[in-house]
Amino acid sequence: MFHSLFVRLAYVLAVCFSAGALGHGWPDFNQLITESSPAVVRIDTYSGQMAMGVSPSSGTYQDFFEHGPNRDGNVPGTGSGFLISEDGYVLTNQHVVQDVAYITVKLIDHRVYDAKVVGVDARSDLALLKIDETDLPVLEFADPETIKVGQWVIAIGAPFGLDYTASAGIISAIGRSIPTAGGDSYVPFIQSDVAINPGSSGGPLLNLEGRVVGVNSQIFSRPSGGSIGLSFAIPSKVATSVIHQLRTTGRVARGWLGVYVQSVDASLIKSSGRNQNLGAFIAQVQPGSPAADAGIMAGDIVLKLNGEAIFQPGDLPQVTGMLSPGDKVVVDILRDAKPLSLVVNIGELPEPTPLE
Repeated sequence: MFHSLFVRLAYVLAVCFSAGALGHGWPDFNQLITESSPAVVRIDTYSGQMAMGVSPSSGTYQDFFEHGPNRDGNVPGTGSGFLISEDGYVLTNQHVVQDVAYITVKLIDHRVYDAKVVGVDARSDLALLKIDETDLPVLEFADPETIKVGQWVIAIGAPFGLDYTASAGIISAIGRSIPTAGGDSYVPFIQSDVAINPGSSGGPLLNLEGRVVGVNSQIFSRPSGGSIGLSFAIPSKVATSVIHQLRTTGRVARGWLGVYVQSVDASLIKSSGRNQNLGAFIAQVQPGSPAADAGIMAGDIVLKLNGEAIFQPGDLPQVTGMLSPGDKVVVDILRDAKPLSLVVNIGELPEPTPLE
């Protein structure tokens, strides 16, 4: 009898828990969307050439920028962005404003302003705009350390020109290495399953506190186009660094090593005496580069840079790029299966170059 009673009690508790989860487990986004939307803007551009996506064999990473001809023969485009200062600084994607004649910014109360480009950074696919207004609503950035896989996030933007569309999902992964509009992989993208479509470019990806965890930039789709539930955002850590540099100097300076890297394959794992394919294998070192001056050699496997673990080749340019030219840091490597630490003086990434 005791066993039967225990089973019944467990069943009742399970049903109650399930009912409670269904009734209360989903967040209510109404207040978050209502409070955040005034700082989100629609960006319209005219007479620009649209940025093209990058097409790997299994699908297509696409800059999602909605555009089409108008009756005047111009090529208008619609993107998204958001206000980051009360005096009119707006953040969006670089591919939204690339090669355009003029730009307008529309607020939720239907006010429209001409915008000028303060600066762009193709490697991060970010652009900083300015409108002439004050006392504007703004969005603040999330602490990068608080961004975790599984967290709820929402996107607000103008997909297909539908202003102030909101969609929700979770962060699926962080630190994804995929090409940007500049053709490089210097951004540790946030991957989410938030539904995003053309016209959402440059809009904010927000956490439940209404803080910006990332700037929506790309989607992954089949060659036929359209969202399949894989979207990518530039993380707040990258965005704040780019904003600061664009506002102060009008350009972005990135750290540079001067190496070509590749994955650690099975033969390299065996020769290194490990059973893990972690690290970035140095395939080539550019003569006269910071890496060469520090004594880094082809065949080395980089495990850490400035204390940050390098799990895969794409991590190395991302970590290097966030350093400032002139920084003196330690690089931990494996050489002939033996650990070694070297000191490297970080250089400045040249424009343009395919090296870290």
